[in-house]
Amino acid sequence: MTAELVRGQNHPLSQSRLEIRISAGTPIVAVATLGDESGKVHGVERVAHPDAPALPGLEVPRQAAADHRLAVDLDALPDAVHRVHVLLALPSAPGGRPARFGAVAAPFVAVTGPDGTEAVSYTVTGLDAESAVVALELYRRQGAWKVRAVGQGYAGGLAELLTDQGLPAAHRLANSIDEAVARGPARPVPAPPPRPDGGRSRQAAAPAPGPDQQAPAPRGTLPTQPYGPQGTHGARTPGQSAPQSPYPEGAGAADPSFATRPPAPTAGGPIDYDHPRRRTAAPSPPPGQPARPVAGDATGWSMDERLYNQVWGMFEDLARTTAAYRSAVDFADSRMEKELDQVLSDPRNRIGGGGDAAREAARARHAQLVARAEEALDRDLAQLAAEAEVVEPALPPAYARWDSPVWHGYRVPAEIPMALRLGDLHLPEAARVRIPMLVRLPLERGLWIDSGRTPSLDGDMADSHEVRRLALETAVAHAGRLLAVHPAGGFTVHVVDPAGSGAQALAPLVRADVLAAPPARGAAGVADVLARLTRHVDLVQMAVRGGAADALPPGFDTAQHLLIVNDFPHGFDDRAVNRLRYLVDEGPAVGVHLMVIADREESADYGPLLDPLWRSLLRLTPVPDDHLADPWVGHAWTYEPPLVPPGSQVLQQVLTRVAAARRARNR
Repeated sequence: MTAELVRGQNHPLSQSRLEIRISAGTPIVAVATLGDESGKVHGVERVAHPDAPALPGLEVPRQAAADHRLAVDLDALPDAVHRVHVLLALPSAPGGRPARFGAVAAPFVAVTGPDGTEAVSYTVTGLDAESAVVALELYRRQGAWKVRAVGQGYAGGLAELLTDQGLPAAHRLANSIDEAVARGPARPVPAPPPRPDGGRSRQAAAPAPGPDQQAPAPRGTLPTQPYGPQGTHGARTPGQSAPQSPYPEGAGAADPSFATRPPAPTAGGPIDYDHPRRRTAAPSPPPGQPARPVAGDATGWSMDERLYNQVWGMFEDLARTTAAYRSAVDFADSRMEKELDQVLSDPRNRIGGGGDAAREAARARHAQLVARAEEALDRDLAQLAAEAEVVEPALPPAYARWDSPVWHGYRVPAEIPMALRLGDLHLPEAARVRIPMLVRLPLERGLWIDSGRTPSLDGDMADSHEVRRLALETAVAHAGRLLAVHPAGGFTVHVVDPAGSGAQALAPLVRADVLAAPPARGAAGVADVLARLTRHVDLVQMAVRGGAADALPPGFDTAQHLLIVNDFPHGFDDRAVNRLRYLVDEGPAVGVHLMVIADREESADYGPLLDPLWRSLLRLTPVPDDHLADPWVGHAWTYEPPLVPPGSQVLQQVLTRVAAARRARNR
């Protein structure tokens, strides 16, 4: 299966001989650097570029092209090399004008084996004025190699990028690369075929430029991850691409966008900015009318994948149309302020009715622009709401709400789905449109369920005891869904409840007998569970690195594991916290995941010891909260947890079927 990475996410590499395939839609230059443990490049002899394409264990193309293949042999790299960075750069535009990634299609990068089997993929989105970018990083950790999606852009081009990597004479090398590219003309890029009539473009209309402005340049495909690595608002610095977090970091089924991405445009020609997974199969609507919503109208090899891609397309559409609305309102506000300043600066308008008339005219133009923006927003939201009404009933159990009728016909699946629903997302301007928050499976990032005092959306502080209860119920709902979407015996849940405070909320899991063991109590119980899971991770890592997965002990549980920690850090000493951090860092790669229910303020006594743990987990809340930041356009999305409806027995019924399937499998 292919892991579709997002910015900052890593994935282990199981092979030493690799091929890195790049598809950019426009001629680009591919460069690779060899760095030490800190990533520093110590000389030009550690850079593979068109004028010197081959290094030990590494080879790059000799010219600019829309598609590249880089050969990497990790075993042949020098021992001093710990990091390999794959760099992409745009040649200067005709006339010597600086090129920028924001004006071209987003580059797509895939890491494959020698046989062409795709291991990971990454679409480098969120770039604007940057002309060079660090796309991927292959790095060595504890004797094993991993790949990380970087996506760090540089407006100063290759010279600035190489300088940032500590390379001496970076500007001289960048100039020589430009000269080498100029000597070897780029391979031609085929022109795109005409778009079919009725093809639906889900781009939201950008705000109309003012009479004193030029229309903004089109932007490329937007990132598909709605929040930053810590689930908090993030700032973007000049020359830096927007960060993309884990809508959450997870590996899943292959992304068909690589095979189906539109043909590249010719230089200066039009670019198709439609998301590659938002291709409609619905018939063309009558002229002047929006397309009729159809569930599963995105691309994909199965209905689940098409629905997954459609949900992400809806998320991107809502983010885009809301950003367009906010931009239009900001423009209207700034123009009115400018016009009012001009009126006040003219002494002739201070006497008589001329000033009043000018101010009224400015306010009228402001109201007209805002009304136009609201009209466009309402039109787009109406279409999205209609699509949500069609898509929600068609979602499978892994994507559906707990009140969906699909759970009445639930059966334990035979294979893992590609994603899981963790709740809903919406924006203040579009409260009626709820977008399912889907994460890829298997999980590659743990969850922190916040049980602290949380301000509700109306400004009041939620009751602390009520929040603690809801936090554990939210964790149980997440665990129940994870159990429900895995095959029988494919998911094992462990619970640590040192003080026994979660007995009531944990009752559905205990009654259904779906836990590996009763919830562990006290410091001794905490230490025992952590020791067993740490040993599990160590054994699997040794087996994988030694290429002897079949040498695991008899009866070894090869299922995915989830550890639920309630009331953290009660019952944890420094050693237990360090083991927990080890599970967070190393566990996901071998199928051990973490879910912590805790109050950040109560955990503050541990100070810096807990900071890495806090940063590496995805923070969710048991009550609606607008804490999830969108690094793409800066939205603060309101997250709603997927709680089971009050009085509903759906979770208990589902867990009962999971337990029955597990018993039948073990007979």
